[in-house]
Amino acid sequence: MPRQDINPAELHPAPGFSHASLASGARTAFVAGQVALAQDFSIVGGSDLGEQTRAAMRNLGTALEALGAGWQDVVRRTIYTLHPTEFETITAAIEEVQGSKEHPAQTIVGVTGLAVPGLLIEIEATVSVD
Repeated sequence: MPRQDINPAELHPAPGFSHASLASGARTAFVAGQVALAQDFSIVGGSDLGEQTRAAMRNLGTALEALGAGWQDVVRRTIYTLHPTEFETITAAIEEVQGSKEHPAQTIVGVTGLAVPGLLIEIEATVSVD
C-alpha cells in the first residue's frame, strides 16, 4: 500500500480528507496545480464547480499516469478555489473521478482568483512513487 491514511480519534471527523497520510514509496514527486483547461486553453465545465473539479482531477490523473502513479500514491493534496465552502461539491467530484472515498491529507484554500479568468479550482498533489 503506497499510502496509509491516519485519522486520530481525538480529532474531528475528516470529511473528504485525512488528517495525515504516511507515504511508503521510495521517491517523492510534486504535481503542479491542475485546472479545468483543455489543450486549447478553453475552460472545461463553464461556471460549474463540480464539472471544473472533475476536469482538473482528470488532468491531475494524466500527470499521475505520466509518473507511473495512481490515486493511492497521492499523499497530500492542496486545493485552491474561489468557493472553499463548497467542499461537499468538490469532494463528490473528486470521489467520482478517483473512484474512491479514500482521501490523502488535504488543505482547501480560498482564493480571489486563479491564473486564467473563469477558473474556479486548481488542485496540486504530492505523490510517493516506488
